[in-house]
Amino acid sequence: MQQNDFIEASPLGDKSTYVNEYAPSLLFPIPRNTPWQPEFLSRPFYGIDVWNAFEVSWLNNKGLPKMALAEFRIPADSPNIIESKSFKLYLNSFNQTKMANAPQVQRHMAADLSAAAGAEVKVTLYSLRDMAMPVLPTPGTSIDQQDIEITTYTPDASLLLSDVKIYRTEILHSNLLKSNCPVTGQPDWATLVVEYEGPTIDRAGLLAYIVSYREHGDFHEQCVEQIFLDIKAQCKPGQLTVYARYVRRGGLDINPYRSTRPLAPSNHRTQRQ
Repeated sequence: MQQNDFIEASPLGDKSTYVNEYAPSLLFPIPRNTPWQPEFLSRPFYGIDVWNAFEVSWLNNKGLPKMALAEFRIPADSPNIIESKSFKLYLNSFNQTKMANAPQVQRHMAADLSAAAGAEVKVTLYSLRDMAMPVLPTPGTSIDQQDIEITTYTPDASLLLSDVKIYRTEILHSNLLKSNCPVTGQPDWATLVVEYEGPTIDRAGLLAYIVSYREHGDFHEQCVEQIFLDIKAQCKPGQLTVYARYVRRGGLDINPYRSTRPLAPSNHRTQRQ
């Protein structure tokens, strides 16, 4: 099955009715081992997907609206990802639903999202005053200012090069990652960070490779996994961590992390988020 066939057979592209009362059935899980990406059947990495929601609301028992910010942590080895549009529709379904308090909302979300993902999803609700997610500079060195010619706008792993004679430990980042949602075709913008130990990665090649995703259609998680796998295969680092902080869309931002090491990333926003 090709990607377009999968999407056409699903309700993802259909016009959606706004549902404002609690409806966990709105969540649409997508297998991580998608039929068009069989290489993900074996994952040589640890990982987590950190989602942040900025439009969470419900009614208390007296009908007074309550607001919160939410953080969701979905393990990368869960059987399913959750399609972002369905995630947003699900969150909206709380808007006119009476809940006793924030812990009750959190318990419902954790149960529903864990069922959809097929693994435990950790949910934390924060008051607008208490959420500690500071904006910090992106770590490492930017590779975006290189004067290079770009000719490829679909993923091309052959652009990745490394120098086996020089071993380095460094962090590189780019603000030029763009891919397209396979459901709506809308652009997804992100800052990509690559942390590695090993043969020196050619910065011009890395930048050209990142830009090669510019016309690629896939989910956030799959893009980051493919980037991780390509760098690992082409550049052969001893240690590697790749993550992307995606710009918010529909009140949600998605931040996939993949690494050769177990990781529990802190949730720091970039300047673009």
